Amino acid sequence: MTEPAVVLVDYGAGNLRSVENALRAVGARVTVTHEPEAIRGARRIVVPGQGSMPACAEAMRRSGAADALVEALGRGALLLGICVGLQILFEEGDEGGGARGLGLVPGRVTRLPDGVKLPHIGWSPVRAAGAPHPLFAPLDGQYVYFAHSYAAPADAKGVDLVAIHGRPYCAALATEGIFAVQFHPEKSQRVGLALLDRFVKL
Repeated sequence: MTEPAVVLVDYGAGNLRSVENALRAVGARVTVTHEPEAIRGARRIVVPGQGSMPACAEAMRRSGAADALVEALGRGALLLGICVGLQILFEEGDEGGGARGLGLVPGRVTRLPDGVKLPHIGWSPVRAAGAPHPLFAPLDGQYVYFAHSYAAPADAKGVDLVAIHGRPYCAALATEGIFAVQFHPEKSQRVGLALLDRFVKL
């Protein structure tokens, strides 16, 4: 049986090694690249999450990865964005005094409220919003690992899972071939590996 192929986007700040290792652990053949041609031709793409939304979005635009990603999605590719990889999908965000995202999902990513510890680091439960995509349905009620200070709104387009830290926010979304999670599946042990396994088999 052929290993499912995944392109892991290297935009210069991502948590590449742990995501790469987790994808390999579930049987994926992983190509780590920032080359637009490789991204443009991919069937499954993962954008990992580390660093800031402004730096990530700008690095992807500068390298040509952002345009290649949009083209790939237009041809039917599947995308999994992780943490900042979810945030950059939105139109804009508040981090760093204001950031322009890739505009693939309408809305704004905002800072979690004062009065709770930030960054939010650690395990929190996620809950289904409506009838989630089969990729995310098994996560309803599960604990996953977060590390963030900013989050997308709980009523964003395609929201499938929500979490609460000071306010409800989008923990996962699915819309038109785009899948994204605010948490880190590569750090969420069995539950996270199961999610990655489902993604590479889509």
